[in-house]
Amino acid sequence: MPMNSYDDDSYEERDYDDDDSEDTVEKYVWQLLLMINPGDEEAAKKQFSDYRNEVEDQGDDDPIRLVGQVTDWRSSFEVDEDDTRALVEALQELISRFQDVSMDWDGDPDDDEFHEDIDAAEIFNRAYNQLKPYGYTLWSREADDEVAAGWITSSSDDESMLMVATALRINLRRGDQLS
Repeated sequence: MPMNSYDDDSYEERDYDDDDSEDTVEKYVWQLLLMINPGDEEAAKKQFSDYRNEVEDQGDDDPIRLVGQVTDWRSSFEVDEDDTRALVEALQELISRFQDVSMDWDGDPDDDEFHEDIDAAEIFNRAYNQLKPYGYTLWSREADDEVAAGWITSSSDDESMLMVATALRINLRRGDQLS
């Protein structure tokens, strides 16, 4: 997988050595940030800088928790899985980054009745199916119990996303694969 790099003080270009686990994790976090910010390398750079600052402050024992902190509601989300309103709002916020993408939720998410008969898995499924024709993939990542978490990538990055998720030990599924 080609590694992207840029000239910026917050990210030093490196020759990554697979034997250096800190650099390897950092390399995969960078790739993850590029993918969850499709077409917005500046956002990925900012989030990577924030990630590195959090690693300095908190350590690197749980890189995905730190990624979640620096990307929440910008390029990822974590909400209570029973709060379908928050889930729809989080998805709408992420989708708003993409031009010409519109969602048909098969109902009005502002209406209480919409939320009475729907759960997080169905919202993921609907959003996944709506995003796919635009060339985007909605992913669900494992988080704490009773938390819905995920991000959106370009569908062209699906294979790379699975490789990075495996390398970072993220339990990840496409939005249409939830039960």
